[in-house]
Amino acid sequence: MKRCEWVKLDEPLYVEYHDKEWGVPIYDDQRLFEMICLEGAQAGLSWWTILQKRDGYREAFDQFNAAKIVSYTEEKLAELKEDTRIVRNKLKIASVVTNAQAFLRIQQQHGSFSQYIWSFVDNQPIVNNWATIADVPVTTELSDRMSKQLKKDGFKFVGSTICYSFMQAVGMVNDHIVDCSCRQEQSLAQS
Repeated sequence: MKRCEWVKLDEPLYVEYHDKEWGVPIYDDQRLFEMICLEGAQAGLSWWTILQKRDGYREAFDQFNAAKIVSYTEEKLAELKEDTRIVRNKLKIASVVTNAQAFLRIQQQHGSFSQYIWSFVDNQPIVNNWATIADVPVTTELSDRMSKQLKKDGFKFVGSTICYSFMQAVGMVNDHIVDCSCRQEQSLAQS
């Protein structure tokens, strides 16, 4: 089976993430919220680091239930700063609370976070035709626009690179290289 070059083939967790999740459209609000927070946690680190800690993040942050997260106390935030299951960066931890507040506002204003976020791609995944992983951009005009709007709407750790990574992860953009087996499977499933 041919896979994108970034996959660590000797790591089953990475292979499963690539094969079953990356580039597959997600419309569930809670999963989208989880992914935007995890992508923010990745800033300055590798996705592999965050992927290995994902279960710990889910436990530490109440399965990314935004309604619970907005009520976190200073005591809870202090506990999270000591939690080895996550990246213990106080700004990244605080950003999850800030992002939960923004997420809930957007749900109220737009009916769902999914409707809001998918509107950036006109509710249709963008399927690119990259020959190699070196061809794949780290930012685009679209990720720049998304980043600017998310920041305006109160989100933190949502720079353009993070936004593009998020769009790839949640299937708003399919950047599997052209000869990757998953690209063909996902394109067939979307048609």
